Amino acid sequence: MSRPVYIVDGARTPFLKARGGPGPFTPVDLAVQCGRPLLLRQKFAPTDFDQVILGCVNVIADEANPARVAALRLGCGTQTTAFTVQINCGSGMQSMNTAYRYIADGGSDLILAGGAEALSHAPLVFRQDAVQWFAAMQGDKTSPLASLKAASGFRPDFLKPIIGLERGLTDPITDLGMGQTAEILAHLFSISRAEADAYAVESHKRLARAQAEGWLKGELLPAFAKDGTVYSQDDGVRPDSSTEKLATLKPVFERPYGKVTAGNSSQISDGACWTILASQEAVERHDLIPRARIVDSQWSALDPEIMGLGPVLASTALLKRNGHGLADIDLWELNEAFAAQVMACLAAWEDEAFSRTILGLEGAAGRIDPSRLNVDGGAISLGHPVGTSGTRIALHLVQAMERLGLRRGIATECIGGGQGGAMLIERL
Repeated sequence: MSRPVYIVDGARTPFLKARGGPGPFTPVDLAVQCGRPLLLRQKFAPTDFDQVILGCVNVIADEANPARVAALRLGCGTQTTAFTVQINCGSGMQSMNTAYRYIADGGSDLILAGGAEALSHAPLVFRQDAVQWFAAMQGDKTSPLASLKAASGFRPDFLKPIIGLERGLTDPITDLGMGQTAEILAHLFSISRAEADAYAVESHKRLARAQAEGWLKGELLPAFAKDGTVYSQDDGVRPDSSTEKLATLKPVFERPYGKVTAGNSSQISDGACWTILASQEAVERHDLIPRARIVDSQWSALDPEIMGLGPVLASTALLKRNGHGLADIDLWELNEAFAAQVMACLAAWEDEAFSRTILGLEGAAGRIDPSRLNVDGGAISLGHPVGTSGTRIALHLVQAMERLGLRRGIATECIGGGQGGAMLIERL
């Protein structure tokens, strides 16, 4: 039998909205910013970790294997193994899932698992024809004629770079942007622009209330930039958001009639989050107080064109295996990639034909009460640092269940490329 795996603690940085240039922190900087105070409040030493696992998608050139770099900067010691995982939007959850499996199988007892992403540091890349021109210029330098011929092929547009993030958010198989996949779901499930905007407004209101009420205390730790600037909260929230304001925005991907706008989509952000996972043996050895137990996890895959339905497939499979239905889950964190995508997931569960044909159920899966879904907002209001979000939603699920006195929750997300992840967590 597998061993129980506990979530002992966790913390994250504020999520900082990308604003047209590199932000104040790299992925490792962010991991260290929340990692140091998190480890300082533990009863054990950083060198007691068996492993460090970090999800990161946009790895920058100066931080190859950011998990290892972060582990060393956090004082985990040269003997502690560390590796980076990447499954697009699911990378932060994948780090936790990998740690969960290691501990459950008996290979490790104490693991630091999280995600870090600085999308503002996404690279600018040259087009292929520009790369070929540069290569020709570096060719046969002994031949002035060859060099002159290569130089004559220069075009001014060679100096115009491609935004790496734009390509990263485009599926290489379908050539669809992630927002276009959300448009497909909005069409399939008849999600209106007004409904998507209303959902986005509610996300901002919920996060603004959580900030005002102090419900993120302990989970969110301040980050300190080199110039002395202190970042103490998620800065993408718009408390004054309204459906009237959002209605003025133009569709981004499918003009003029599309449903997906900048206002009802997740924000491009920088941020990091860590969780500490432990076995029963580690809990007893270090006199720890577990906050929750990871019961099970599930990964599912589907057509990349409808990648946003990944949470439906993964969560339903997870529920089936554990003998639960939608109504048995007290709280949900479903990452808000796009408002239309979240609403399509909810509609799919309520659709009898979809539930029978795709999910293999006898009828409609049921309805998730909006008051039990993303209770303190989500990526639309606080941002979506891709490699971090999976860790963030799992940690906040624990935080919210503690506050509300609830026991059983699911953290789930869609994943670019046509996948989905879900984690069943029970509060202790």
